[in-house]
Amino acid sequence: MPRLKERTPELRDRVLRVAVPMLEAGGVSGFTARRLAAQAKTSTPALYELFGDKGGLVREVFFEGFRMLRRRFDTLDDTPDPRADLVQVIGAIRSFVRDNPVLAEVMFSRPFADFDPGTDETAAGGSVREFIVGRVRRCIDAGVIEGNETDIAHVLLALTQGLAGQENAGWLGTSESSVDRRWALAVNAALDGLGPATPRARRAQS
Repeated sequence: MPRLKERTPELRDRVLRVAVPMLEAGGVSGFTARRLAAQAKTSTPALYELFGDKGGLVREVFFEGFRMLRRRFDTLDDTPDPRADLVQVIGAIRSFVRDNPVLAEVMFSRPFADFDPGTDETAAGGSVREFIVGRVRRCIDAGVIEGNETDIAHVLLALTQGLAGQENAGWLGTSESSVDRRWALAVNAALDGLGPATPRARRAQS
C-alpha cells in the first residue's frame, strides 16, 4: 500500500510558523531539518517531501521573510507628507531587522551555503521593492527629492540595512536616545542631500 502524502498546506504553514522563531533563537548553525521537524511535530522525511531539501526549506523561509516585511508595510498609511511617509517605511524596515536579525540575514545576505537565490527568490522581494520605490516616487513627484526613483530606493535600503546591522551589533550607541538620534542624523542627511539642487549647486555639477 503506498505511503500517504504528507505534503499539505497545513503542514507547510505549521513548519513556517516554527521555522522563523527557531532560526532567530538558534541562528543559522542551529537551523537543521531534524531539529525543525521535531519542533513542528513532524518527521524529517515529511519536511523533505514538502520542501525537497534543506535548500528548499530555506527558500520558503526566504519567501516568508519578504511576506512578513510586506505585511508591515501594509499597516502604513499614506499621509499628505511624502517625506514623512518615506521615513516611516525606513522605520518599518529598521524595526523588522531589529526584531528578526537572523531572518533579515537570510533575506539580504545569503548566509546558507546550500541556498543560492534564483529568479523566483529574487522576485520575492519585488512587492517590497515596489512599495519602497512607490514611496520614493511620491517624494520625487512632490519635489521633495530629485533623482532616479529606483537608484534612490536602492541607496536608502542599503543605508537602512547598514544602520540596522550596526544597531543590532551595538555600534550605534548605548542608549535608545543616542541610537535614535544617529538614525535621524543619517536618514535626514541622505534625504536632504537628495533634495532639489540649488542653482549654485547645479552650476558646480555642470
